[in-house]
Amino acid sequence: MTKPLTVRQNPDIKYLGKLLGDVIRSYGGEELYRRTEYIRSTSVDRHRGIAEADAIDPGLDALSLDETTAFVRGFMLFSLLANLAEDRQGVAAEEGASVEEAVKKLASEGVDQEAILSLLDEALIAPVLTAHPTEVRRKSMIDHKSRIAELLLMKDAGASDTPEGDVLDDAIMRQIALLWQTRPLRRERLFVTDEVQISQSYMRDVFLPVLPRLYGKWEKILGSRLPNFLKLGSWIGGDRDGNPFVDADAMREALSRAAETVIGYYLMRIHAMGAELSISTELAEVPDAVIALAERSGDDAKSRQDEPYRRALSGIYARLSATHLKLCGHVPGRPSSILADPYANPQELREDLIILAHGLRANGKGVFATSGALGRLIRTVELFGFHLATLDMRQNSRIHERVVAELLAVAGVEANYLELEEPDRIRILRQELANNRPLFSRWVDYSEETAKELSIINAAAEAHQLYGPEVIVNYNISNGETVSDILEVYVLLMEAGLYSAPDDANSAPASPIMAVPLFETVADLENAPDVMTDFFALPEMAALTQSRGFQEVMIGYSDSNKDGGYITSTWSLFKASRALTPVFEKAGVKMQLFHGRGGAVGRGGGSAFGAIKAQPKGTVAGRIRITEQGEVIAAKYGTMGVAEANLEAMTSAVLINTLEPVQTDPEVEAGFADAMDDISKTAFTSYRDLVYGTDGFRTFFRQMTPISEIAKLKIGSRPTSRTKSDRIEDLRAIPWVFSWAQARVMLPGWYGVGQALAEYDDLSKLKDMAQSWPFFQASLSNMEMVLAKSDMGIAARYAELVEDQEMGQAIFGRIRSGWEQTRDVLLEITDQPHLLAKNPALFNSIELRLPYIEPLNHLQIELTKRLRAGEDDPRIGEGIQLSINAIATALRNSG
Repeated sequence: MTKPLTVRQNPDIKYLGKLLGDVIRSYGGEELYRRTEYIRSTSVDRHRGIAEADAIDPGLDALSLDETTAFVRGFMLFSLLANLAEDRQGVAAEEGASVEEAVKKLASEGVDQEAILSLLDEALIAPVLTAHPTEVRRKSMIDHKSRIAELLLMKDAGASDTPEGDVLDDAIMRQIALLWQTRPLRRERLFVTDEVQISQSYMRDVFLPVLPRLYGKWEKILGSRLPNFLKLGSWIGGDRDGNPFVDADAMREALSRAAETVIGYYLMRIHAMGAELSISTELAEVPDAVIALAERSGDDAKSRQDEPYRRALSGIYARLSATHLKLCGHVPGRPSSILADPYANPQELREDLIILAHGLRANGKGVFATSGALGRLIRTVELFGFHLATLDMRQNSRIHERVVAELLAVAGVEANYLELEEPDRIRILRQELANNRPLFSRWVDYSEETAKELSIINAAAEAHQLYGPEVIVNYNISNGETVSDILEVYVLLMEAGLYSAPDDANSAPASPIMAVPLFETVADLENAPDVMTDFFALPEMAALTQSRGFQEVMIGYSDSNKDGGYITSTWSLFKASRALTPVFEKAGVKMQLFHGRGGAVGRGGGSAFGAIKAQPKGTVAGRIRITEQGEVIAAKYGTMGVAEANLEAMTSAVLINTLEPVQTDPEVEAGFADAMDDISKTAFTSYRDLVYGTDGFRTFFRQMTPISEIAKLKIGSRPTSRTKSDRIEDLRAIPWVFSWAQARVMLPGWYGVGQALAEYDDLSKLKDMAQSWPFFQASLSNMEMVLAKSDMGIAARYAELVEDQEMGQAIFGRIRSGWEQTRDVLLEITDQPHLLAKNPALFNSIELRLPYIEPLNHLQIELTKRLRAGEDDPRIGEGIQLSINAIATALRNSG
């Protein structure tokens, strides 16, 4: 028997696990509790080497279907609570991942605060929430988890009772009981409005209070009021690539709900300040500007005649209430009794609030000089305006070209646009962009596709009029492969008045919305520098971008990984970023990279702190946007404390990457890059040979993994495939990664790397790269986490689901040997006795939960066999979907 590995117990997990056991006993019965506990304890013993694997009956066969679903729910809830406990204990926190630590680190390297403040003046850091379907948990489950987190904070503070008088232990137990009795699975597929509502609950409950608080914290560190460099973005309601349900009405609904959320928050804060600011002119000097604002308020109540701050706030509340009616179509829940004009824009609201802030500061004798609630509200208005989060638009370039082709043909400009070569397309598009003539005619019945696309662009123009220019500033182009892909978007924007041709040869065109090419495949990433060089070579586009000051390029992690494998994807992204830098420098335009990362390593997941620090020097320069998708949103922004830590990590990484002096010798790094070129080529060939060059692999994948069962989950509004084809090329990256995670193979996160590293003939160089090159360190670190979460023993059982076992075992044999080779060479390069030996916190986190995942995998396999054999008991399908939910919860970054 091997010596058992030591796993440190998290006290919160022990506490919450006991309460969960009590709940299962109380609500599921003693028999279910005993069977669950037996399976749990034997799995833990077997996994930790306390007993031999074949000496223990796992007890799974004794479960009835009803007991199976109850058991799966119990293990899922344990994982949910374990995630909460780890977040509280800071397992995810990384050394140096705070602004205070970054400032100290930079100071020790000769970078002063003036340099930091100068950078922040031009900076933009933006997490962008998306509705990618990887969050398997219902929002109700997440809400109960968040409530438990709040109650545990009260315990930390020494309280024994809640503010309402409930005993804290009983209140936590009640929330766990509610979790037990809450249906984990959605019965209906999510609509776009559901996704909007879910995302905006995070914006309301977390981002609105956290961002101003962070700014206040950082201003104390840096000793100066900071510009608004950290902002929130969203795709939800604007991303229609492959989602037929996102249309003009869906976007209008998303924007209206966003306005309702943020204005409702402002009204709540104004109401609270009105109750607090009871300053009387009889007892304090009040500046004339505040008196004038009070006189204009419309609040003539005699009881408040000597309280100008309250009267001014009544007027502000009334104007906000009118703004709510204008933008949302109905009065707020607590309407004002004063008739007032709505605010024309957020700046007017900010100006009124600043009048009050200056008044308090002038009169406060130091007491009111700090920002306090009013200062935080002013910052909130600056950051969130009336739009809450800047909404991105996104569509596929193939659709753009078809719509433009129809417009050109109907207008008599070009009958066969789709048949033209790229130079001719550019010529015609430039010709149209040189004047403000619309192509659209209201007398023509256009195709459904063209009418839909034009309607959403017109809705964007309406949004600019209603909510201000910050409501939509980016238009992302999926499959952005050519300059014409970018120009086509500007032609479409011109149809809605969102692009204006230059007035004369000395002026630049203007557009409040920036067309952003998304380079996704390995080939697209390699071509990105040439595309942008040709784009900047067009005088009018150079003038447009120079007048804006920067140009964004989006780089996609998911499709490049599915296309070429993990290490080729990460290296192609690194090289593309680095190669784009001189292109932008020559054009005199700042580069802003938008990183399309997912949750799983196979889709760009892993530590954002490590990933940003590892970006090539010169590619961040204080400006970065990053997608936050699916389960990542709840994991990183589920509570204010966790959100604060993750936003700190993102910001500190940007500061370090941008300002830290170069520490690697250029010649040494050039040698590292040459090595990576060789490694990437070998890994690419190995990966492509398996996934796209092996006969039967498509069938193997679809039979080994629960891909068909995942497709039935009601976790998103968009389809799992872009077309009805079953080709891997047409499958979205999310279900591709998700399926391999469920089967515990995690293939997109490592395959091909082991062979490439093993065939590279300079081990000492690989060790040097692992010790001193941030890019290689981050790449290996993420891969190591994936390897630690995979299990070839369990995967072998999934391989038994393949009908043609001769084919299945042949392919799986290649996968297993590839995994073992990857693990062995990784350990050799990093000088470790076992995976994660140098990261004990993550090791402990994964080792703690693996025994809880293994029984779920075995149950999923057995239920899948029964389903595919033709059994039609609905509890079988429910059990499979529950197991998918539970495994994804336990793995955390599954899609």
